[in-house]
Amino acid sequence: MLFHHVIAKALTDHDVDTVFGLMGDGNLYMMESFVRTQGKTFVPVTHEANSVLAALGYARVTGRLGVASVTHGPALTNTVTALVEGARARLPVVLVAGETAATDRHHSQNIEQRAVVEATGAGFEPVRSPDTVCQDLAIAVRRAHVERRPIVLDVPIEFQWQETEYVAVEPWVPPAPAAPHPDALDAALGVIASARRPVVLAGSGAASPAAGDALRALAQRIGAPVATTLLARDLFRGDPHDLGVFGTLSHEIALKTISDADCVLTFGAALTRNTTAEGSLLDGKAVVQIDDDPSAFGRFRTPTVAVLADAAEAAEQFTRQLEAAGVPTTGFASPGLAEALAARTEGGYRDASTDTTVDLRTAAIRLDKALPRDRVVVSDAGRFLYDCYTALHVEVPTDYVHMVAFGSIGLGIGGAIGAATGSGKPTLLIAGDGGWMMNGFNEFVTAVHQGLDLVVAVFNDGAYGAEYVQFVRKGMDPTPSVHAWPDLAPVAESLGGTGYTVRSLADLDTALAALPQRRGPVLLDIKLDPAVVGVQRG
Repeated sequence: MLFHHVIAKALTDHDVDTVFGLMGDGNLYMMESFVRTQGKTFVPVTHEANSVLAALGYARVTGRLGVASVTHGPALTNTVTALVEGARARLPVVLVAGETAATDRHHSQNIEQRAVVEATGAGFEPVRSPDTVCQDLAIAVRRAHVERRPIVLDVPIEFQWQETEYVAVEPWVPPAPAAPHPDALDAALGVIASARRPVVLAGSGAASPAAGDALRALAQRIGAPVATTLLARDLFRGDPHDLGVFGTLSHEIALKTISDADCVLTFGAALTRNTTAEGSLLDGKAVVQIDDDPSAFGRFRTPTVAVLADAAEAAEQFTRQLEAAGVPTTGFASPGLAEALAARTEGGYRDASTDTTVDLRTAAIRLDKALPRDRVVVSDAGRFLYDCYTALHVEVPTDYVHMVAFGSIGLGIGGAIGAATGSGKPTLLIAGDGGWMMNGFNEFVTAVHQGLDLVVAVFNDGAYGAEYVQFVRKGMDPTPSVHAWPDLAPVAESLGGTGYTVRSLADLDTALAALPQRRGPVLLDIKLDPAVVGVQRG
């Protein structure tokens, strides 16, 4: 077989049915074979970075390996920010990248690709020869899963038309989770049994339905309120003692409850500075940290007890042993707390909408109600995020795609392409005008061509908001941060989508009322006042 046929078949053997990418002479024959000989899907994007970002979004919502492909040199360097995002987000992705021929020393696109990749925090795996390609791909796939980061499979261009034999390699199968060590389990049980005001905290490592059920049962057994990190958001939605997101996004009732707690049981949570409010929310408390990744312990906070275990299994063992020992249930998750949480709403603020601008909080709340409950929400970066984080919800945590791990604007559209492709669900992308103008319209075209059910809400304050705020706070003229963008809705229309310009609450209601009849991608250009965004929170 020809090499490009072999690698296409090997990808299929690893359960890959979709690749996001941009073709060039270093990868085009491999991707053509993937489609023609294997009958699989290649989703063409307009910029190489978005191939990796789409693979990240796909991996997040499906729980499967995300795969992208680009050619060599500048194509690979165009993926640098996306690779950093993937490494920080700890998602399994393989990027099949071309490499210039080793014999062509003076090729204009020659670069030390390993050095570029490793600087991002991603991994690098070279295809050593045509005869080892199946093994090399299998190693890259295994590494992506085990190391929880993107791995670049580097393929020299001269291999594509060489003949080789197909040698099947058994696909990687995740090992069964290890049972928690008895000593660690006993130490954790001792802390839990002595707690009088415990809180159960779930992170992205405990966001599965099975883990959610096990953690909820444990919380009920010990009388603990429940909370999540941002990436596990809405895992406990509907529970009467759900505090919501734990940390800097916590509302006033949650903060008071967390402050009063004497013990926090964390499952699959990294305990970052945002989750812990720079550590202040854990000060003076016993912390039992359960994680299946040994590198999680002490990364941000040293726990009182660390238990290396699967979240669901550990929670189930805790519940059984506490029940067997007859440990009494605390009353921390009280009826009074449930009543206070039930009475709380997101609407406790003064709407600042005008005849020409819309209050961001109101727009986010109405968007949440207008779209189907079973949807995906993808976030770009920007100062609009706080209000959207608290107002927009998902049915399962993996339907929230957080494209903000590197703090870069403009990454959301790529993640939305992959998430919409992988989930098949209505997908909402929230973005700021700066991030959208950086990288939005080029991939909006991709969404149109792919027929994706994508709604883009661009919260448009006509400025780079964080910079605007900094100028204003120092008494300076914010003009350098202000931009005269074109009206975005007509541009979306010209690209084959549907666009709505939203300057008032009436405009917003009109646009939202039309969403059930949408056909293909929709863009809402929601005009905001840059002097008001995020300033008047109630």
